Amino acid sequence: MRVIPGEEEDMDTIYITGHRNPDTDSIVSAMAYAALKNALGQRQYEAARLGQISDETQTVLDRFGFQPPKLLNNVRTQVRDLDYDTPPTLSAAATISRAWRTMQKDKISAIPVANEDGTLFGMLSAGDVANYDMSSVRNPKVGEIPVYNLLSVLEGKILNQPDMIRRALEIGVSCIIVCQAEVDPELLAMQTDTCIISTAYDAYRAVRLIYHAMPISSICKNKDLVCFHLDDYIDDVQNTVLESRFRAYPILDEEERVVGTLSRYHLLRPRRKQVILMDHNEKAQSVPGLDQAEILEIIDHHRLADIQTKNPITVRNEPVGSTTTIVAGMYQDK
Repeated sequence: MRVIPGEEEDMDTIYITGHRNPDTDSIVSAMAYAALKNALGQRQYEAARLGQISDETQTVLDRFGFQPPKLLNNVRTQVRDLDYDTPPTLSAAATISRAWRTMQKDKISAIPVANEDGTLFGMLSAGDVANYDMSSVRNPKVGEIPVYNLLSVLEGKILNQPDMIRRALEIGVSCIIVCQAEVDPELLAMQTDTCIISTAYDAYRAVRLIYHAMPISSICKNKDLVCFHLDDYIDDVQNTVLESRFRAYPILDEEERVVGTLSRYHLLRPRRKQVILMDHNEKAQSVPGLDQAEILEIIDHHRLADIQTKNPITVRNEPVGSTTTIVAGMYQDK
């Protein structure tokens, strides 16, 4: 839903809107009915306008100290209206082991990977992890693993910066991992740049875990990503999804930060925006995208026209001079 730039939209807001090219009756009746609804304890109602107000209407608002209602361009369904998933977002430096545990715990098949500022780095799927795991059998060489990652997956500790055998220390290997064994204090006392890690795991398991110490940035997809923004319209999103075959798509906010993921099933039953029509009941006079919204009420003093609804709704239509007359009567009723 496009609104005045800089204003946030609450997805639970119910907009009360008059017709296009609004006159004073259309504007004032929407404002008055929203105030009545909110005064009755239902705080999610807000008046809206579909166009610029006239000089006459501005004079009336100035006379009583009111600002014009929010400008509403359409009520088409957007990504923000979906019950999209909000899985944990992992840092690009997180280990493959941690990513896999997160997927298993939360029962998800894909997870967003973010930069330090929260912007999108890539997407990691269970398939990416499986492919990496299988390829490591044929290509067992690994490198550029941060020491912190090794300590994490091995549940190990650094032994004062030396170990494995004197020879390994002498040739200056980068890291030695000691499995289920103690290290000679003499070796620990040697001056060396070698990092020594002690772990309670046996050698076979330690080797497998080392592969899972790689940062997920090394295996996640970060090229040609398909992502969506909260303000994207669902009919545009559906076309894009049909042309691609990803399990999940990252959702970004206005600051390009990751806020969730969208899957195909989220598109099946989107939540519709909710509106109340004031001073009109013709589709041609109403807000664009009305066929994608849910109409809750109609309050009008014109002839009945062509708007159809999916469910029974409250309709108050009276042969009086203005819709504000009807709203005034509703105030008196309460």
